Amino acid sequence: MKTAHDIIIKPIITEDSMDRLQDKKYTFQVAKDANKIEIAKAIEEIFGVKVAKVNTMSVKGKEKRMGRYTGFRPDWKKAIVTLEGEKTIEFFDGMY
Repeated sequence: MKTAHDIIIKPIITEDSMDRLQDKKYTFQVAKDANKIEIAKAIEEIFGVKVAKVNTMSVKGKEKRMGRYTGFRPDWKKAIVTLEGEKTIEFFDGMY
């Protein structure tokens, strides 16, 4: 069985994701085989908040070159988590 920290890999800190914080939407990189229910439970367990909605998307890895050789970065999965209630995730509080 996967733990919550196996499902949630890292937060994604970009301009777009910082703009969404005012709408209580937080962006995370998650395990590729995780579903929305597992992601919601993991966020609730790690941060102690109530999740209203989870949107997921699979992100294709970009092509990268090293001289004349080409390869691809790995594919990954992104989750945008919307919270309900007044509570926020403290990790993101000082960023925007």
